[in-house]
Amino acid sequence: MFTANVGAPDRIVRLVLGIALIALPFVGGAAFASPMLAWGLPIVGLVLAATAFLAFCPIYKVLGLSTKRREQH
Repeated sequence: MFTANVGAPDRIVRLVLGIALIALPFVGGAAFASPMLAWGLPIVGLVLAATAFLAFCPIYKVLGLSTKRREQH
């Protein structure tokens, strides 16, 4: 299916940032009166959380990047 290209430290950062972006409009209150921010931040957070759980980033794939360690044989 997908070849994992997101390493453990990258996954942790993505998950923490994703959860923060999902929660921010709910705890930020009036600071997020703009509908663009109120909807945009959680969507970006969901994408970050999804890439953390899947250990796959399509942008990394297109750019030929990987933060995953290669397995030692």
